[in-house]
Amino acid sequence: MKNKKIVYVTGCLGFIGSYVTRACLEKGWYVRGIDKLTYASNENLLKEFNKYDNFIFDQKDINDLNWLYDCDYIINTAAETHVDNSIIQSDDFLHSNVNGVHNLLELIRRRNQFKMPILLHFSTDEVYGDIVNGAHKETDVLKPSNPYSATKAAADQMILGWGRTYKVPYVIVRPTNNYGIGQYVEKLIPKACKFLKVGRRVPLHNNGTPVRMWLHAKDTAQAIIKIIESKTKNEIYNISGDFEQSNLDTVKKIFKSYSLPFGDDYGNHIDLSYDRLGQDVRYAIDDSKLRNLGWQPFCKFDDELDSIVQYYKEHFIW
Repeated sequence: MKNKKIVYVTGCLGFIGSYVTRACLEKGWYVRGIDKLTYASNENLLKEFNKYDNFIFDQKDINDLNWLYDCDYIINTAAETHVDNSIIQSDDFLHSNVNGVHNLLELIRRRNQFKMPILLHFSTDEVYGDIVNGAHKETDVLKPSNPYSATKAAADQMILGWGRTYKVPYVIVRPTNNYGIGQYVEKLIPKACKFLKVGRRVPLHNNGTPVRMWLHAKDTAQAIIKIIESKTKNEIYNISGDFEQSNLDTVKKIFKSYSLPFGDDYGNHIDLSYDRLGQDVRYAIDDSKLRNLGWQPFCKFDDELDSIVQYYKEHFIW
C-alpha cells in the first residue's frame, strides 16, 4: 500500500509555499494549507488547490494556531522575507519569523504523548552572511547581516534548542534565491518587469555588484519531496543549484528577454543610486549533502527566464 503523508503547509499561498503545496498534492498527500493572506499571498491559487479532494485550507496566522490535527510534517514556509522591508520596520519579521516558529514548536512539543510531527522549516542561505570565496556548509557559523536574516537565524537556533531539550523532530532547509512564475513584485525579476512595464529605470542597489545563487521554486519543492521520502530528520540541508551571477547580469538578461529596443545600452534604464544597509556582497552555499540523498535541480535559469519575463509582461502586478 502506498504511504500517503499528511502534511501542513504554512504560507501555502506564498511563492515557495505554493510550489511546495502543489508538489505535495501531486504526490497524493493530504495537505492542510495555512495562510493569513498577507500582501504577498496569492488568493487566486485557492481555485487550483481546492480542485484537489486532498486539500483543506485555513486562513490563519501561524501565531494563532492552537491545535494540530494528526499529521506527519509541518512544512513551514510562512515568513516575512523582503530584506528592504525588514530594514525599514522589523516588527512583522519578529512576529512571523520568530514568534510564529516558537508557536509551532510549542504545538509540536505538547503532542509528546502522541507521535510528534516533524517540523520541516524553511530558513535561508542568508543566515550565514556573505562569503567572498567558496561556499557555506551546513555546519558553518551563522552570521546574519540584516534584520530579516537575523530573525531567520533566531528561528533556526530555537529549533535546535527545542530539538535538544524536548526531542522535537525537525529538518531545516536553507535555500538560495528562488525564482519562477508567481513571485511577488518586491523580488528582483518581477520587480524589474514591473518597472519596465511602466517605463521606469530598474533600481539596483550597490551598483548591481552583489552576487546571488538562483534556484527555481520547482526544484526547491522537489528537494522537499526528496527529503521527506528519505525519512531523514534532525538534519540541516542547503539547497543551492550552483548557478550564480551578479544582480546586474541578472537584470541585463531580463532586459534581453523583455525584447527592449536599446540593445546593449543599459545605462539609462538602471537606477544605481541606492545602497542597501548591511549589504551582503555574495551568498553561496554547498548543497552536496542534499545531493547525496539523490536530489538534483533540473531547471536552468537561462532556459526558464524568457517564459517568466513573458508571464510578467502579460500579468502586470502593482
